[in-house]
Amino acid sequence: MTENATATDKLEFSEDGKANIPSGLKVLTILTFVGCGIGILFTLLMPLLYKFLLGMMAKAQTSGTELKAKQLEDIEKSKAMMELAQANIVPLIAISIIGIALCMAGAIMMRKLKKDGYWLYIGGELMPVIGTFIILGTAQFTGVTSIIMGLGLPLLFVILYTLQRKHLVH
Repeated sequence: MTENATATDKLEFSEDGKANIPSGLKVLTILTFVGCGIGILFTLLMPLLYKFLLGMMAKAQTSGTELKAKQLEDIEKSKAMMELAQANIVPLIAISIIGIALCMAGAIMMRKLKKDGYWLYIGGELMPVIGTFIILGTAQFTGVTSIIMGLGLPLLFVILYTLQRKHLVH
């Protein structure tokens, strides 16, 4: 005799008949909510951050201290990227806000164990990566940190949510 187990057979139900959210999915969605909050904060502060960082770079270049050729080159690359981002600040903010909204909506839906939430979340993670690449090109990848934050973190969360897809039943 063969057993055909569905995702609903594996779910645990609370006393009121609602499906319990698996702990891995619960942790991921909470991290997503926190990340969305931080993301909105940084998105709205982006113009001020760029202005501040450009000022700091200008001070570093004119401070009179001897900077190595590599340091000067890194400063110039970062400065060029930030100036390009400032010139395109409105589309960058719009892309970020839409991506954050999609991630938030997807996480809320996944907490309700809905499969469509996964696809919304994936769209919300990929849209800023692709949109920013279209606007800024490879200029945005000026260092290891920008690569990890811009590509690594979204990819990690996509993989982690993909591993939790088995719990999504609706």
